[in-house]
Amino acid sequence: MSGNVVNNDLEAKIIEAAKSLFIEKGFAETSMSEIATRVGINRPGLHYYFRTKDKMFQAVFGMIGQAILPKVQDILSQQDIPLSQRIETVIDTYYTTFRKAPYLPLFMLKEMQRDVDHLLNALSNSPAKEALDKLIAGLQEEMKQGKLRPVPLRVVFFTFYSLMACPFLTKNFSSRLFLSENESFEEMLAEWKPYIVMQMENLLCVK
Repeated sequence: MSGNVVNNDLEAKIIEAAKSLFIEKGFAETSMSEIATRVGINRPGLHYYFRTKDKMFQAVFGMIGQAILPKVQDILSQQDIPLSQRIETVIDTYYTTFRKAPYLPLFMLKEMQRDVDHLLNALSNSPAKEALDKLIAGLQEEMKQGKLRPVPLRVVFFTFYSLMACPFLTKNFSSRLFLSENESFEEMLAEWKPYIVMQMENLLCVK
């Protein structure tokens, strides 16, 4: 029993180290040796858990997706709650995730450009795929019932993720350009949040 706990702990450390390096450097620029070094084990020890870097990427991407998508799906499925409140809670979920991993939006953007098939394959093999499918089906059902405006899902995706990720993608530039000495990035995020809600309401709410 204790051996299994040790194995599980080490596997979790490997995934966490791989996630950090993938986000910092990108998938292509990260080597198995770097991951092993960060964990403090040798290459054979790493290969015992993950034979290839692709398998490791699937585990990492699955962990990222599982940390966000089921929560978002659960929030949006609560149709008795006004859309504005649901959107606010979804934004808070992403803010929490991006605060812990501020390079995550850039990592996802780079991977979409570098090898979209690789990313989609990792998604299709992730337990988060079920949550994503339910999320999409839920939005489509609300549109069908007339509770939401029938907007193409790609427009919903483009609008929300552009608004959500932009502050993090442009943090260094926008902080230098727009923040005064007494303001913080957190204050800028708080100011930006109601504008995201407003834009999504304008897009989806039935007038």
